[in-house]
Amino acid sequence: MARVLSALVLLPLVIGTVWCLPWWATLVLAEVVLLLAFREYVALATAFGASPSRGVSVVGVAATAAAVALDVAVVVLMASGLTIGITSLVTARRGSQMLLDVGSSLFPILYLGLPIGALVAVRASAGREAVVLLLATIMVSDTAQYYGGRWLGRTPLAPAISPKKTVEGALCGVAAGVALMMTLAVVTPGLDQSTALQRALLGVAIVGLGIAGDLFESRLKRGAGVKDTSALIPGHGGMLDRIDSLLFAAPGFYLFLRLAA
Repeated sequence: MARVLSALVLLPLVIGTVWCLPWWATLVLAEVVLLLAFREYVALATAFGASPSRGVSVVGVAATAAAVALDVAVVVLMASGLTIGITSLVTARRGSQMLLDVGSSLFPILYLGLPIGALVAVRASAGREAVVLLLATIMVSDTAQYYGGRWLGRTPLAPAISPKKTVEGALCGVAAGVALMMTLAVVTPGLDQSTALQRALLGVAIVGLGIAGDLFESRLKRGAGVKDTSALIPGHGGMLDRIDSLLFAAPGFYLFLRLAA
């Protein structure tokens, strides 16, 4: 019940912001999400023994997300890398720990800032319909994976990472995601001229990337020895638990739109 109630609160907020407000409102919401996700990331990194430069890194994450939407990502990435490198001379631990600290400071810029920035960039350039299509594909796929796995699941997908995920559930998610993509892409600006094969392949790619993002975050949690990144969202875990699929799927969707244009 907590899972359903949380969804009933969050979905109208997210969809309403994307659909009813200007693109920059999506950026504002994205920055809030990033701040919450970054806090959870720091907890994971600390569990791995890292000591990321929190202040510089979180600024880099937030700035990178905005920079992707404004098409100046290269400049911000260079500035973030240089700043983290220079500040590490003072903040990072010495010896073998230095690379761990610097790497953990840089990684969230790539793992969080770029993907969420790609989502905002899709809203700014391709429009609200494209973002809703991406979000709907991920949500429908996740739901189909969950219930399809419970009903038909027999073969573990990645037992060492996420024992409850099954091949059968993943296939249900792919089928549901492709079906939704095939149905809605024809009325989505930027995708309405695509062929049936392109829409099908895009659906497979988005769902596949979403599954990879989910497994990647599961591996981080397993390495850190935690079940959820936090208890922020009742029934769902933390913010990272909620957006893990998007962190891989959003860049893939963004690249497709850019290359297909």
